[in-house]
Amino acid sequence: MLAFRSPNCRCWVAVLLAVLFAGCEASELADTATGRAGGRELARVIRHTDGDTLWLSGIGKVRFIGVDTPEVFGESECYGHEASAFVERTLPLGAPVRYRLGVEERDRYGRALVYLWLDDGRFLNRLLVARGYAQPLTIPPNVEYAELFARVAGRARRAGRGLWGRPGCAGG
Repeated sequence: MLAFRSPNCRCWVAVLLAVLFAGCEASELADTATGRAGGRELARVIRHTDGDTLWLSGIGKVRFIGVDTPEVFGESECYGHEASAFVERTLPLGAPVRYRLGVEERDRYGRALVYLWLDDGRFLNRLLVARGYAQPLTIPPNVEYAELFARVAGRARRAGRGLWGRPGCAGG
């Protein structure tokens, strides 16, 4: 049995535990080291639409898989403008991104269905849910990250992030 009597040793154990627990969240955030998202294509943002839809060079109009942000067209929904503004800030025109098409590549409106990663490796679909700009929306057969999005949404809800912290928004 190990004995942790010295203050320095206890400090290192605490640091090690913090790193181990933080590693779970970090691996979900980046999702780049595992190679699960192989086959990513490079593109640039050419136009903004709303929080879960934009236009990319070489592919056109895309819809983010697995997430649903509040609407900003027609009858604007609670937190919709904030979600759209977040995407515009995070991905300004010309920003490089990597995307991967879903199993079902297009929706009934002709939009490409994509998982999208920022130039720094962050997974945008997940980031929208984690920050409270979107709720999970699972439409088979594009279900690869459904469990991840549900876990992250639960954390955002409990923390009162984004639309979860606004009275009247998503039950917040």
